[in-house]
Amino acid sequence: MIPLIVPILRLFLAVTAFQALVTTAIAEPRLALVVGNESYMSVSPLDNPASDARLVAAALTSKGFEVTLLTDADQVRLNRAIAQFGRDLRANGAETTGLFYYAGHAVQSFGANYLLPVDVLLTDAADLGLVAVRADAILRQMASARNHANLVILDACRNNPFVDVPDMNDNGLAEMKAPTGTFMAYSTAPGSVAMDGVGSNSPFTSALVTEMDSPGLPVEQAFKRVRSKVLEATNGRQTPWDTSSLTVDFQFTPALQEKPEQLAADEFFESIRASGDPVQIVLFLRTYPESEHFDAARELLTQALDGEQEPEAEKTAAAAPASAPPSDADAREREMIEAAQISGRIEEYRAYLDAFPTGVFAELATMEMAALAAKGAEPQTVARQPSQVETPPVTPTAPGDVTLEALLAHGDPVLNGKSIAMLVDSSPLFPPIPGLPEGVWKNRPCASCHEWTAEALCDQAKTYLADAGTRALSKQHPFGGGFKDVLRNWAGGGCR
Repeated sequence: MIPLIVPILRLFLAVTAFQALVTTAIAEPRLALVVGNESYMSVSPLDNPASDARLVAAALTSKGFEVTLLTDADQVRLNRAIAQFGRDLRANGAETTGLFYYAGHAVQSFGANYLLPVDVLLTDAADLGLVAVRADAILRQMASARNHANLVILDACRNNPFVDVPDMNDNGLAEMKAPTGTFMAYSTAPGSVAMDGVGSNSPFTSALVTEMDSPGLPVEQAFKRVRSKVLEATNGRQTPWDTSSLTVDFQFTPALQEKPEQLAADEFFESIRASGDPVQIVLFLRTYPESEHFDAARELLTQALDGEQEPEAEKTAAAAPASAPPSDADAREREMIEAAQISGRIEEYRAYLDAFPTGVFAELATMEMAALAAKGAEPQTVARQPSQVETPPVTPTAPGDVTLEALLAHGDPVLNGKSIAMLVDSSPLFPPIPGLPEGVWKNRPCASCHEWTAEALCDQAKTYLADAGTRALSKQHPFGGGFKDVLRNWAGGGCR
C-alpha cells in the first residue's frame, strides 16, 4: 500500500495559507472612455451607436471600470474627452488598464482612420483632418501614459457617409499600428463594412457584452468567441478583426476564486488520483462527501480495491468456491458492532454478543468489554463470568509512568505488556476509518498507512488530553477505546 501522503494537517495548512494569501482580489485601476455617435447633422444618421455605447458603459462599470460616457459628441467634446482620458491614465499610474470604445461613423483616408463627430461637414476630401478626429489620437494618449495595458474597440464603418465627396471612396477602416501593450479590435475586417443591426444593438457589441461576463476568459479568447458569434449572426458577411501586442494577461471578469474548502478538496483529490491509495481515497470520501469529485473518488476506490484483490484472486480462483453474496445478517452484524464502537457502551457490545456469539467481531467485542470494565466505565452492566482460575487484576499504569517505550500495565489484554511504540507498528483491531474495507487494513501494520513519528503521535495524544470526555475521545480508535486513555496519559506526562 502506498503510504498516506496527504494527512489532514496538510489540508489544514493549505486552507489556512489560501485564506491568508487570497481573501479578496484587488483589481488594478480600470479607466474607460465610451463614445456613441448616431444623430449626425450632415450625413446619414445611425440607429444603434448610442444604445451600444450605453450597453458597453454599463457592462464595463460592472467590471470595475471608471467609465466616461459620451453620446452624440461634436468635434470639440470628442477631442476634449480624449485629452482628458489621457490625463486620467497618466494620473492613475503604470498598473492602470485603459479602454476606448467607439460606435459611430468612421472612415479611412491615405491610410489613416478618422472618427466622425456628429457635427462633421465635409465637401472636400482634403479637409477631412479639419472636421474629423484622427483615431490614432487615442493611441498617442495611451502611449504617453505608459500604463501596462490598453484596449481600443472600434464598432464603426457601418457605411461610407461621404459617397458624394470625390476621393472619399475607401470602404471600412485601415489596420492601425498600435504601441506595445495594446489590444486593437475592429467590428469588421480592414476595408470591410460592419452592420448596424436590426435590433437595438449591433451584432458586434451584443456579442462583446455577452463575452465580458465569462470568468477568467483572456481578452484574446473573448474576441475569438465574439468573431464566431458575429459570423453566425450575419451569415458570414461580417468578420470582426483584432490584433494584440499585450504583454500582460487581461480578463474582463477575473476567474472565480475557489473557496478554501474547495481548494483543499481539489488538492486532496489530485493526490489520491496520483497515488491510488485506498486509505487516502476513503479518507477523501469521508471528509468531502459533497465534493464534485465524490463520484470519481468512489470509482478510484473500486479500481484500487480490485487491483489489490486480483493477484490473490488469481491464485485461489481454481481452489476456492465462489463466495456467497453478503446477507442481511452480515449487514446487521456490522451495524451492531459499529454502533457499539461509536457509543463505547458495554451494553452495546453485550447486545452484539447476544445476537452473534460466534460472530466475526465476537473476540473484539469481548476485549472491548473487558477494557471498559477495567476502567470502571459501566461495572453495573457487566455480569461476572465464571472462571476456573481467578486472575489478579492488573493495575493500570499511572499517567506519569507512561512513556513511548515502557510496557503498559493495562486491563485490556490487547494493550497489556506492550509499549506505545510496539502498538503503532502492529495491526489495528478496528478500521482506521469507519466503512473501510477489511482488505485495506486488516492484518496490516499501521505503518502501511501512516508515517508515525513520536512528534506526530504526541500531537494526536494532546487532542485527547485537551478534549477529555468529549468528541475526540468518543470516536472509536483503531486499537480500541483504551488506547486513547493510554495516549492521553502519555501526553499528560509530557510525551516522554
